[in-house]
Formats: sequence, C-alpha cells, structure tokens
Amino acid sequence: MVSGYKIPDPLPWAQLAGPLAAAEDALARLDERLANSPIQEGWISRTHYTDAAACLWLDGELVHIEDLVLHDAGMDVRAPTHELTRAHAVLRARRRIAAEKPDWTLSATGLAALRGRGRPGDRDEGTGGNETSDRKKERGDDSGEDDADGGPVEAHPDASFGVIATDPHLAAAFAAVDAANARAERTLAGERRTRPERDPLVYDPDWDEDARLADWRGVVDQTRGVPPTLAAALAAEAWGAVEPLEHTPWLGRLLAAALLRHRGKTRWHLPCLCVGLKAIPRERRQPRDAAARLAVQLEAISTAAEAGLKDHDRWLMTKNLLARKLAGRRATSNLPALLDYVLTRPIVSAGMIAQELSITSRAAQNLVAELGLREATGRGRYRAWGIL
Repeated sequence: MVSGYKIPDPLPWAQLAGPLAAAEDALARLDERLANSPIQEGWISRTHYTDAAACLWLDGELVHIEDLVLHDAGMDVRAPTHELTRAHAVLRARRRIAAEKPDWTLSATGLAALRGRGRPGDRDEGTGGNETSDRKKERGDDSGEDDADGGPVEAHPDASFGVIATDPHLAAAFAAVDAANARAERTLAGERRTRPERDPLVYDPDWDEDARLADWRGVVDQTRGVPPTLAAALAAEAWGAVEPLEHTPWLGRLLAAALLRHRGKTRWHLPCLCVGLKAIPRERRQPRDAAARLAVQLEAISTAAEAGLKDHDRWLMTKNLLARKLAGRRATSNLPALLDYVLTRPIVSAGMIAQELSITSRAAQNLVAELGLREATGRGRYRAWGIL
C-alpha cells in the first residue's frame, strides 16, 4: 500500500529549529518539575480530564469538564450525551496509556487493546475459560466433563437442590441456565473470539484499518533518527494524513504523546497535546505547507507544557495555603483526605466526597466549608467545588 504520508526529505530545519528547541525545553522543564512534586499524582489525574475535553473540542464537540467528572464518577445529573461518552472513552484511553509501561502503547498488543480488539487474556493473564474448582463445588459439579453444548455436566443435581428432584422440567431449566452461563464466561475469557461482520452502514468496507495502521507504524519507524519531540509531531501529522481508524481519529494525538514517553523525553507524565492544539487559533492550526504544519505541532507541544507548568505552580501554591488550615486538627480528621482528593479532580461534588471518604453528604458539605474550597458552579443546588 502506498503511504498516505511522506516525511519531508530533507526536513526543513530552518523552520523547525526554533519551535523544536522551545518544545524540547518546555517538556523537559515540566517533566523535571513533576519528578519530585508533592502533587504529581493529582496533576496527572486532573490533566487527564482537561485533555479529554480538549480532544473532543478539536473534533468539534463540546464537553464540559464538570459533566465528564460526574459521568466518570457515575453521578450524572442527566442522561449522558454521545459527546460525553466519547470523551469518557478518551479519558479511559489516557489512563490506560499512562498506567502501562512506555513501550506498551506502540506495541501490537497495546494498539490492539486501544482499538478495542485486545484479548481479555492480554489484560488478565491466568484467567482461563473453565470454571474454578470452588465455583464447581458451589454448583455441586466435580466431574469436570462438558455436555454436547459445551456446558458442564452436573453429576448429581438432586444432591444440591432437593426441590428440583421432584420436578425434572425445573432441573432441566437450571441445567440450561448453568450451561449458558458457562459459555458466556468462556466467551468473555477469550476462548471464542469470533467477531460479527461489520455493518456497511457504519463501517466503510474499503477502509482497511489494519493496512492503514501498518502504514502509520511504518512512518513512526522512520522517525527513530530524529529528536523525540519532532518524532511526535511527525507521528501526529502522519495520523491525520493516513487516518488509520475510521471512528477514533482522536487516538493519534494520544499515541503521539505516548511516543514521547516511549522515546524517554517524558518520564513522569503523559503530555497533553490536545490542550496545546486547542490554544492555537483555528486559522493557524491547519496550514497548507507541510513544514508549517509540523511547526504548529511543535508549538502545541510547547504550549501544553508551559500551561502545565503554570497549572502545577498554581495548584501547588493553593495546596500549601489550604494545608495551613490543617494545623492543630485531630489525627482522625477527614480534612487531609479531602485536600488530597480535591487535588485529583477538577471539581468535586458532595456526593463524590461522601463516596470517597465514606461519610454522609451533609458531613461532606461541612468539610468543604471548613477547608474553604471555592464553589465552581454558582448554583444554590447541585453545587460543586474545586481548586481552580
């Protein structure tokens, strides 16, 4: 297959030298700041939300961060929209990438998992398709044999259920249910990996995702000799040109950020490339010149890193100010736990605090008043607070 993107040869270093140096410096300073930061985990958790919302914003869909936070906590105030569901998918993908090793994302296993084609066995190794011995004992099945439909055969159902012995039809119904459950468990465990045919109304039959993805990976392999930041810019630009996945165009920006971790440029965080692109005006985001497009990608990386530095310093200063209110508190006070929790979310509601700290909603509101958190909604009901 002919590549849909060709790396400029030679690279226009005269146009890229300045943006490349700025991006490399900004990323290095942010990563070094986070290396020993007391709010490292909180900064990472918060930026997952902001980057997910910015990712949908770049695709022309508006998602409010507070709605995304509540949806992630399972406390939606209304039915989730299609845009909110997609933003949550981006959020889960970012968390998965950040939690795995740097070389996992760009591997065949990582790409398959992020595409939704990963095997359950790749995620939970050691989980077989057969039932455990404890489960069989609970069901009174120690024979380990299977019937013609693939379900386990119960040796003596009468011994476990005395009532069933008087009703053969009921015993057969229970056996059928057990067989169906066993087949479902084996299917979820990955023993049967048959995929239904794709609906041509949803998926283009001529859109060969595997070939396009292999084409994009070929472009990434060609960037091994260039600086990591420029390699990420080339990967993001190539994804937009090749369009490997039909329904997940946002994944390319996450993979470009993961490439920075894979190349060792960032060790302590996953860059927020979508936040950086969002800060660039729309009329400058897609120039016609290939060199200018790469310069825009590098500018987005440096802009995201500079914004991350400012947010980190502001949140750390706010944490230090709020920590003064913890002086003299009893050892069993929930205020320190509340401060740690509010640093990991853009906003928190009384229900979220109550669920996290295992207290009542009324007690959560009292803790918020004692800590002096800023109210973020301006409403009298269904309020939320946060460190802005």
